[in-house]
Amino acid sequence: MKKGRVKVSASAEASYLADVALAANFSQLLGKAQAAERAFRQSQATGAPASEQYPLAEGLDAALTEATRAAYAAQRAEIGPLGYEDRIYFRKAKATQAVHAWTDEAERLLTLRETHRLTGFPARREVQALDAQVAHLPAAVHP
Repeated sequence: MKKGRVKVSASAEASYLADVALAANFSQLLGKAQAAERAFRQSQATGAPASEQYPLAEGLDAALTEATRAAYAAQRAEIGPLGYEDRIYFRKAKATQAVHAWTDEAERLLTLRETHRLTGFPARREVQALDAQVAHLPAAVHP
């Protein structure tokens, strides 16, 4: 058996380079997400109608999704191309401080996105256009 450097496959190298390219745009994508959040929060604060808030909420969701993808790509890029094929190498690399920082940032953004999806969206425009009533859970009755 020949000792030496482990060769990385072409597919792992291609995935790595794609992740490096996406990770390079992280700060720009994070800036877009912050701008989208400011616009959405401003519309909420001014009491804009739901027909104006809904597209802003969708834009915030899309921006958070892209920023989250870029953070996870930066995490994988920090691990390196060998991490795409060798699970032991991947696990060891995930224990480093630099990878921890990217993991924390990606999970923070993912939590923001999921919280926004659960609580941030106003009623859809179609519901208002139909003049339909959205069902609500009855209030809890305490004996």
